[in-house]
Amino acid sequence: MRTTVAIVGGGLAGLYSARLLHAAGIDFQLFEARNRLGGRILSADETGRPSEDGFDLGPSWFWPDMQPAMKALVKELNLAVFAQNSEGDVIFERMSRETPQRYRGMQQEPQTMRLGGGTGALVKALANDLPQDRLHLGSRVTHIMLGAGDVTLTISGAVGGEHSLAAGQVIAALPPRLIEATIAFTPAIEPSTARHWRETATWMAPHAKFFAIYDRPFWREAGLAGTAQSMVGPLAEIHDATTASGAAALFGFLGVDADQRVSSGEAALAQACLNQLARLFGAEARSPRATIFKDWAVDPLTATVDDRNAGGHPQPSGRPWVTGAWQNCLSLSGSETSATEPGYMAGAIGAAQRAVAETLARLRTDTK
Repeated sequence: MRTTVAIVGGGLAGLYSARLLHAAGIDFQLFEARNRLGGRILSADETGRPSEDGFDLGPSWFWPDMQPAMKALVKELNLAVFAQNSEGDVIFERMSRETPQRYRGMQQEPQTMRLGGGTGALVKALANDLPQDRLHLGSRVTHIMLGAGDVTLTISGAVGGEHSLAAGQVIAALPPRLIEATIAFTPAIEPSTARHWRETATWMAPHAKFFAIYDRPFWREAGLAGTAQSMVGPLAEIHDATTASGAAALFGFLGVDADQRVSSGEAALAQACLNQLARLFGAEARSPRATIFKDWAVDPLTATVDDRNAGGHPQPSGRPWVTGAWQNCLSLSGSETSATEPGYMAGAIGAAQRAVAETLARLRTDTK
């Protein structure tokens, strides 16, 4: 089997890379190790299963006024949008011995927006526009070998067994750190480039989110926005996660590191989170209809050992992402490789645009 371009990874960067190649009439095959598309984009129902009208366990927000490419794609796909709720007062919790303080909320500028149905709606819309026989789930690329005229990918199936694919070009649409940790290259990636990949923080990988789902957004009735900052924890930052369809929820980012989360256990953390929500938003917050806990640090298709300690948000890099023998056939399009917005959904779009432009330029050179 041979294809013109092999795409490794079926998250936003991989799917948008496929969209651009398909529009250019270029043959591609996309391989995703998970049994679903989306990568760190995951909209789930209250049981934690993927849903077409769910809570965003990964990215949730975008800013149209600051991210024109994201705004254009949402419009192109005709996706519904709505504003992140910010109406009402906000709460700050500074010390355990002090009562949480309530402050008047402020207008958000620029406006934070969300997608109707969750960010999973973006994944679904992109996938629906692509040839389904070119999207391969449960297919993990384990080895990429450079030959005289082609690149050969070794692909492991979800139920065992391996097969190979020859490609003219490869777009690796994964975080650089995950590529370095999970894919073997022959010849080896140059040591300085491999180190660059390994030292690039993967957005969301060290973090965990906790959701509490309720019958109604009772905090709004009390004049609260659902927004809180806490130095007590375990949640460090809390927001209203109510969906466009009205499913009421609060969510927060855990301010507890990955190793502590494992030692504490999910049940104890969930109870501590509910106790905190009750301190901040009233006793009703202690009795949700359901809770969801998503720890990205224990997801082997997102995080590596190096991600267990938070390393901050990925920063733009002026260094080339691919060097040496691989620079004429490999491009990286993970969001972390964006020159302007690494780690954001908009960064995945920008990185995919660059990677596809590089790939098309090389293909044109090869045909001359």
